[in-house]
Amino acid sequence: MSGLDSNPFVDPVDINPFQDASITQATSGASETSGEFNPFSATEMGTHSEKTIPISAASSQPAILQTSVEQSAQASVAAGQANLIKQQEELEKKAAELDKKEQELQNRSAGRALNTGAKENNWPPLPSFSPVKPCFYQDFEVDIPEEYRSICKRMYYLWMFHSATLFLNVLACLAYFSADSQYGVDFGLSILWFILFTPVSFICWYRPIYKAFRSDSSFSFFFFFFVFFFQVAVYIIQTVGIPKWGNSGWIASISMIRVNLAVAVVMMVVAGFFTVNSILAVTLLKMVHSRYRRTGASFTKAQQEFSHGVLTNRTVQTAATSAATSAAVGAFGRGN
Repeated sequence: MSGLDSNPFVDPVDINPFQDASITQATSGASETSGEFNPFSATEMGTHSEKTIPISAASSQPAILQTSVEQSAQASVAAGQANLIKQQEELEKKAAELDKKEQELQNRSAGRALNTGAKENNWPPLPSFSPVKPCFYQDFEVDIPEEYRSICKRMYYLWMFHSATLFLNVLACLAYFSADSQYGVDFGLSILWFILFTPVSFICWYRPIYKAFRSDSSFSFFFFFFVFFFQVAVYIIQTVGIPKWGNSGWIASISMIRVNLAVAVVMMVVAGFFTVNSILAVTLLKMVHSRYRRTGASFTKAQQEFSHGVLTNRTVQTAATSAATSAAVGAFGRGN
């Protein structure tokens, strides 16, 4: 039976590789020296009692995170303060602009009040010893609002250029007359146009536009447009230069080329001045019309201003009263 119970797959000699003498000695020595490790034993506690970990070192990482959060909060606060400062600067700038406009309005109101009373006329700028005194008061800085000041000055410069052109036209027509005696009528008419159109243009279209911009008067605007339209037509006629009309225009100057070249050149220069007058007049008329549309003026408002001005005018009231009195006296006399 012992033979049957034996394992046929086992070697005849049962050899355990772990029973080697060197391995047995190593394992027995390690078990003796190693023992069971207890971290809470007195020996281990004494060994590691001096190697404590400080709390500050353990919490160093949260301190770094807290610093970054504080920096981001400070950055947001600084950005908010910068935004508030920028808004405050914009408000101060707008307040300064409003103060400036208010001061200009006060100056214009004071200027108008003084103009009706104590302000003296200063145009034309004549010397004090002259027997002829200035007839008009003119001050762009006081009377004219800032948004209309430049266009009003340009109209004034156009009038000055217009007057200078009329004077040069007299000289050109004089040369025209000296070259051919049959054109003496042109020289005479040129003197008449210079004497007549220089003051009339100032009174009829420059002063109305000055008053229109000064007091936002619809009636002055309409009066200016009515007169200045004819002034533009006159500029075109002067530029054309019809002979014996008193104008040194292109037709008259070209006709003198074969007669006298020097006189023709002088007349062409004046014709160029008339052309510039025409171009400037049309351009400024468009600019004034664009400003006029922004002021809110209308024909109804112009009628109201005209009616109010006529009814409140003392001269008109006196004339109407005298006419009514005369009519009443005449009617009463005829009745008797």
